[in-house]
Amino acid sequence: MQMIRSFFRTPWSSDARLDGKTALITGANTGIGKETAIDLAKRGSKIIIACRDMEKAEAAVKEIIDKSGNENISCKKLDLADTKSIREFAEGINKDEPKLNLLINNAGVMSCPYGKTADGFEMQIGVNHMGHFLLTHLLLDLIKRSAPARIVTVSSMAHSWGVINLDDINSEKSYSKMTAYSQSKLANILFTRSLAKRLEGTGVTAYSLHPGVVQTDLWRHMSAPQLFAMKMVSPFTKDSVQGAQTTIYCAVEPSLEKESGGYYSDCAPASCSAAGKDDNVAEKLWELSCRLLSITPE
Repeated sequence: MQMIRSFFRTPWSSDARLDGKTALITGANTGIGKETAIDLAKRGSKIIIACRDMEKAEAAVKEIIDKSGNENISCKKLDLADTKSIREFAEGINKDEPKLNLLINNAGVMSCPYGKTADGFEMQIGVNHMGHFLLTHLLLDLIKRSAPARIVTVSSMAHSWGVINLDDINSEKSYSKMTAYSQSKLANILFTRSLAKRLEGTGVTAYSLHPGVVQTDLWRHMSAPQLFAMKMVSPFTKDSVQGAQTTIYCAVEPSLEKESGGYYSDCAPASCSAAGKDDNVAEKLWELSCRLLSITPE
């Protein structure tokens, strides 16, 4: 029923402007990330899209400029599956950018065959959680200096089926595509809760969200039965423009300025699973992530 309500929901709209702001969006060369970039560019924001494939990124920059009329759009190389790339990228941003008002952790992988990142993390927890955890950490001082600022992380309703396996975070003992994906999306929500608490009083707020069931190329790794199931519900899925609306809402909506740490769906506050509200597990995940990424815990 939630998907049906989502499908018929009136699209969110706002005339809020972002002139003089800088937004960084990971994975914005396609799908909801690109649509988010187009919308924020129309609002006057400077846009930096961070992508692994620079050929696709440059094509996306051209499209964003064409559709928004805003020429202050650029792309930089970022591979979230490689901490060396993340550190080099963040070093460049910290050096070249005087401010960063919006960090949108949008990029992700879904239901992929078992594989590991350059640093030995299972690919889905590595990209969806660890990569964005490290990126946020490395850019946090710049974001704080730019306050008021927001950090928006794209999660999924799939978090509801997730469990954080602190003893086997990399799914080395057993692997299921969807179990690993759900764990990574739950990690996004727990990360946002922990981050919001650490940012209290800084003027920086954090949000996680479910974009809806969106038809994107993230479906490419799904099995035949999974694809069949998705096609059966396709009349109730969202296209990329519709799927980007809650990300845009979390990045732009003025009434959220004093809110932080929450989970959103269909451009409104939503209820996440009980596991998504477990601050004890959230803290343990934060400590584990810091240890695995060689970050000194705050």
